[in-house]
Amino acid sequence: MSYSQLKAKVEEYLPAEKLALIESAYDFARKAHEGQLRISGEPYLEHPIQTALILAELQLDANSIAAALLHDVLENCDIPLSDIEITFGSEIARLVDGVTKLSKLSFSGAGDGVSVSRTSEQQTENLRKMLVAMAEDLRVVFIKLADRLHNMRTLGVLPSEKQRRIARETLEIYAPLSHRLGIWELKWQMEDLSFRYLEPEKYRKVARLVAARRARRESVIAQVIQILEAEFDRIGLKVEISGRPKHIYSINQKMDNYAAQGKTFDNIHDLLAIRVLVDTVPCCYTAIGVIHNLWRPLPGDFDDYIANPKPNGYQSLHTVVMYGGTPLEIQIRTYDMHRVAEFGVAAHWRYKEGKKKDLHFEEKIGWLRQLIEWRRELSGAEEFLESVKTDIFIDQVFAYTPKGEIKDLPKGATPLDFAYRIHTELGHRCIGARVNGRLVPLNYQIQNGDIVDIMTTKGDKKPSLDWLNPQLGYVQTSHAREKIRQWFRKQERTENIERGRELLDKEIRRLGIKLSSREELAKLLNYDDMDEFLAAIGYGGISTHQIAVKLSAQQEQQKETTGVMPVKRTVPTVNVLGSGDMLTHLAQCCHPVPGDSIIGYVTRSRGVSIHRQDCYNIIHEDEQERLISVDWGSTAALYPVNIRVDAWDRVGVMRDITTIVAEEKVNIAAASSVRHDDNTVTEYFTLETNGLAQLSRILGKIEGIRGVINVARVGSEPTAKTNSSTQANLNN
Repeated sequence: MSYSQLKAKVEEYLPAEKLALIESAYDFARKAHEGQLRISGEPYLEHPIQTALILAELQLDANSIAAALLHDVLENCDIPLSDIEITFGSEIARLVDGVTKLSKLSFSGAGDGVSVSRTSEQQTENLRKMLVAMAEDLRVVFIKLADRLHNMRTLGVLPSEKQRRIARETLEIYAPLSHRLGIWELKWQMEDLSFRYLEPEKYRKVARLVAARRARRESVIAQVIQILEAEFDRIGLKVEISGRPKHIYSINQKMDNYAAQGKTFDNIHDLLAIRVLVDTVPCCYTAIGVIHNLWRPLPGDFDDYIANPKPNGYQSLHTVVMYGGTPLEIQIRTYDMHRVAEFGVAAHWRYKEGKKKDLHFEEKIGWLRQLIEWRRELSGAEEFLESVKTDIFIDQVFAYTPKGEIKDLPKGATPLDFAYRIHTELGHRCIGARVNGRLVPLNYQIQNGDIVDIMTTKGDKKPSLDWLNPQLGYVQTSHAREKIRQWFRKQERTENIERGRELLDKEIRRLGIKLSSREELAKLLNYDDMDEFLAAIGYGGISTHQIAVKLSAQQEQQKETTGVMPVKRTVPTVNVLGSGDMLTHLAQCCHPVPGDSIIGYVTRSRGVSIHRQDCYNIIHEDEQERLISVDWGSTAALYPVNIRVDAWDRVGVMRDITTIVAEEKVNIAAASSVRHDDNTVTEYFTLETNGLAQLSRILGKIEGIRGVINVARVGSEPTAKTNSSTQANLNN
């Protein structure tokens, strides 16, 4: 019976007088759940026992264990909360009530494949409620995480659709939350189990790769441990050494990252890992010296998380050394650090009676308090969700003010994010930044240990709307974005509307698209009022890139045909409405791309020629009966599009443009330049893009290059040749 396991586990660390409370909670739960079965057919009581056992492995206090045993009593049994309060006291009753309320919250969409980023207002509010519950008493969420982990372990009995929905929710909410709380033991298990149900084929593939090399890994690890034990024994340093397993989901993520760099599974060096535990911090540095004296460390692969802890409290020394031609990762930490690494904030014994409270505990979960404060400032559910996903559920970096104050920021944060984190007015007045004494651009990505000095203007200064442009990369945190949006919202409404109209017109001209109605575009982005739509663009609530993405996505949602082949391989096909499959090709006079409004022209010998609807040749076509309706099918192909860049003729302008295009992994099919007498140059490019969204992103980045005056897509303007040979162009 699993209760005997639970009892044995809690006896390892709880005083004898606390065991009676847990025994009483078990008896209460056993009677309440008597006769109830889970879907798997096992007694329902097994679930609360296993939930409590997970918490006992984290060495949680007696009240947490008791609440875990009782956590489903309110929801599944006819027992009021008052009975629990009378029997076990107000603290346990509050924990049980909190977990019961969290159990009713859902963070998934109605169907399979619905990600957190598309949750409804209610689902986002549910996330807020969970974070508020955490701020009030972290033990509520500890119990909920343990509850979810056991549910994931028994997920196999549910229908496949429900398996995937729960697994996705676990991977997107509960596993990152465990990571942010530093509870490694829960995080890696949730990730592996979620991965198993979301991508079973990939899961099995990675598991087979790991298993195939297990014997060799274990042999190498055994040799290294033997060498290290002998060396540490020689200098009299007391250590505990063990191999460290790498879990399957993290290996898969690393394989995906390596694949993008042209590397393979064999290049992943931290599959081989050793963990060294010592008594004190000085012993950690002594141990690292011994290891580096034995084997050559790899440059750039040493991390000191003792001097610079991670935001979830993690501390350790990490190094990678070469052992017989094989890269080997070694971690060195104290026993206390190891407990924090495995159990996170749960290891601080914050709630254990009779123990001295951790004076730094509140600081360790300060990010949570701060998030709750930000919730009051954020204008809506989407902004709050954005804040959680960008500021909380991703890796962090640490930077310092010139006075030595440390600030933690999401990985990828910029000096502007740093400025707004310190104070809103500092962000508004920012005109530049020095990092480690060197001037850097405002879209510089802050690294661990950087000293950031924000330069400001003495007079009044307003933020720039360009700071909200995602292509330019000036701000990465939702906190900074929301402060900038708030500033622009406070401006005169008429000013925002006018600014929005100018930005929209500029984007439409730049992309070379023709809209039948701006009102339809507003409705596409969920705005019924045109002025509200323009005002949102004006204050940065909607970016012009979002508009391009929406237009492109609208075209992609049309019904699927046999697909469009890449331009490099064969002539692409499109959907010829009402006519079945027909031979098609893209017209060379106007170069349509997915997202453009298009029309077909029936040629005499080459099937259907696909043109943009605003193509000069189509507008002036005499035989209108040869025009037919067409639509985009699949958009996996590449399409040629011509762009024009006007810039001051300086050294390096062509290099800067081609660098941006290369970073977007877009091919330049043709390029040419025309120099002018006024010291300007016009660069023409033919780019092979996958649609309007990518095109908008590239044009936005090129526009930010120093010296660029204007950048736009080249349309099908009439020329002398076009006027004299309209029919020929249509047939080509």
